[in-house]
Amino acid sequence: MAAGSKNEKNDVEREVKKGSTNAHSAGAGQQIMSEQQSSAVPAGPGSQSRQGGQSGANGRRPEPGLRDPDWADENFVRIVDVVKKFDETVAVKGVNLSVKKGELFALLGSSGCGKSTLLRMLAGLESITSGQIFIDGEDLAAMPPYRRPVNMMFQSYALFPHMSVESNVAFGLKQEGVRGAELKERVHATLDLVQMAKYTQRKPHQLSGGQQQRVALARSLVKRPKLLLLDEPMSALDKQIRQRTQIELVNILDKVGVTCMMVTHDQEEAMTMAGRIAVMSEGEIVQIGTPHEVYEYPNSRFTAEFIGSTNLFEGTVVEDEPDHVFVESKELPSRLYVNHGITGPLGMPVTISVRPERIALTRKPPEGSYNWGRGKVANIAYMGGYTLYHVKLDSGKVVVANLSSLALGEIDSPTWDDEVFVRWTASAGVVLTA
Repeated sequence: MAAGSKNEKNDVEREVKKGSTNAHSAGAGQQIMSEQQSSAVPAGPGSQSRQGGQSGANGRRPEPGLRDPDWADENFVRIVDVVKKFDETVAVKGVNLSVKKGELFALLGSSGCGKSTLLRMLAGLESITSGQIFIDGEDLAAMPPYRRPVNMMFQSYALFPHMSVESNVAFGLKQEGVRGAELKERVHATLDLVQMAKYTQRKPHQLSGGQQQRVALARSLVKRPKLLLLDEPMSALDKQIRQRTQIELVNILDKVGVTCMMVTHDQEEAMTMAGRIAVMSEGEIVQIGTPHEVYEYPNSRFTAEFIGSTNLFEGTVVEDEPDHVFVESKELPSRLYVNHGITGPLGMPVTISVRPERIALTRKPPEGSYNWGRGKVANIAYMGGYTLYHVKLDSGKVVVANLSSLALGEIDSPTWDDEVFVRWTASAGVVLTA
């Protein structure tokens, strides 16, 4: 795109008009996430039209917000109203997203939600139907994949089987014309970083899955990309190696300081590695936040059920005050009490989400007139460090409680068909209206 006054004016007008992602209000958690998502793609300071400015690289005028370094770092990657259609199928529906410089950001969702398509559009492997993508202020719309400041580590690692570890890592640099001492120095420094320097002459088939992943990472990092894309980076590893490798990969990326976006359907992987998560469903971003925010304060029923596991109670609002809300449910003999208010009329149908680890089991009736139910133990799943109890309440509702070995010892480990009571505190529940 050439820099010209007419095009500059159009660019600025588009900047001013860019929307932001809004989440539906759903209690305290939803208010937090709504505020974050509403500012997910800010318009940027200094966005008024200025004539005679200098063009950026490749003839592209830098975004106006780049005049403010803080704004530029907060919006290092900007995805603005991006839509992707395959014939009549809309795979990505008007996504807006900002990623900070140096951040490890995860796109999390089930198969077919659009997360991999979004990643491929960043890499230039898929075209954009409409919208804009900026990296460090540059609009990538007309930039071919090989010129983008982006490297992608594929799910299969895609190592050349006939090449050694050293040659695999050096391949991209050679294509750019890097030779001699600089080539050797950059390759070996990167292999040192991923702890693979002693395996330089091995072929991929002579490496373990974890070692192959490190080589693929080294090949992606050696070109010093502005943005690193990871597509299901741990899916080829078994669970024990995957858990150890997750931490190692985060430490390596921290040392390099590269901005990283990863795609995964594994909630545990996203929460372990990423600083922030975007939960996607049917081509849209449902919620953005830190792992703690997304898990503890889901803004919708979908997020509550997709991230971890939860117990959901249906009911209607009977009292709503700024500091609490009471909900009546046919599934419990007591009212549900949550220690935050919501926005909505009395009688409004809502869902209360309570995580299994927030539920306690007792053999005696709890004190108080809210947040408890009575039932019998229907199933027990011993998981090693904790035990899952499935309690069938008098109403027929099944509640799952996650109890540690210490907690079980305090109530003499109930067994099948024992009568027990479930209870939780006022801070344990989150009100969902979406």
